[in-house]
Amino acid sequence: MGRRSQVYELLGGRAAEYGERVPKSKNTFSSRRSRLVQRAVHAGWAWVQRTGAVTAERPGRLRFGAMGTGTRLAFPQGTVFGEPWIHLGDHCIIGEQVTLTAGLMPDLDLGAEPILRLGNGVVLGRGSHVIADTTVTIGSDCYFGPYVYVTSTNHSYDDPQVPIGKQWPRMEPVEIGPGCWIGTGAVILPGARIGRNVVVAAGAVVRGVVPDHAVVAGAPARVVRRWTPTEGWQPPLRTPAPTPIPADITPEQLLALSELDEQSIKALRAIEDAP
Repeated sequence: MGRRSQVYELLGGRAAEYGERVPKSKNTFSSRRSRLVQRAVHAGWAWVQRTGAVTAERPGRLRFGAMGTGTRLAFPQGTVFGEPWIHLGDHCIIGEQVTLTAGLMPDLDLGAEPILRLGNGVVLGRGSHVIADTTVTIGSDCYFGPYVYVTSTNHSYDDPQVPIGKQWPRMEPVEIGPGCWIGTGAVILPGARIGRNVVVAAGAVVRGVVPDHAVVAGAPARVVRRWTPTEGWQPPLRTPAPTPIPADITPEQLLALSELDEQSIKALRAIEDAP
């Protein structure tokens, strides 16, 4: 037996030992068909998302007490009930699988006033929950990351002989001021009153009163930084504030700036700094 035959025999034995298979040639037709099917699935899902989105013009089965111009609930929606007592402002973006509920359960008469109210320009990230068994108010221009949980109801455990889930819950109104940023996975508990322009760190658990212009973090959340007119930010910010884009700059100018190399940027800065 020649050396080459011995190598082939050895390789064949090892392949059999480890269950390896000789790769088959690809079927070009099958691969092309798979790509076409994939494109069709993606296009179909995009159509379903567009068609299933809820707007004031196309509310579907949902009949909110108020729904502003430009507001959109992405498809698929999460659990939604008590819509007559849910008021949504203008230009709100409600992400996929967001739960919005008013009342303990569907088909209750909750009176004349709204229970859950969102201001204008509110963004609720994917998978967030807003549970309003009593009043929950979210101010304008609040941005929620994904999977934020806001509730006005908490379980009680006063009676040690009764399962907690069967004891009557405690309810307290929740208020989130305008301009807040609520980080991913934060939990806002009953009775929370959050001021304006507050940052709630990811994973924080908030209860009680949070002052305006504060940053809170932790479980339970505490103030880790705050701005006041007399002292500014305390502790001081570690990074400089970002420079906003000038109001008169055009999209074409922004695109041109993005294409500049490092040497061109240095030259522009030199011109800008020249007396």
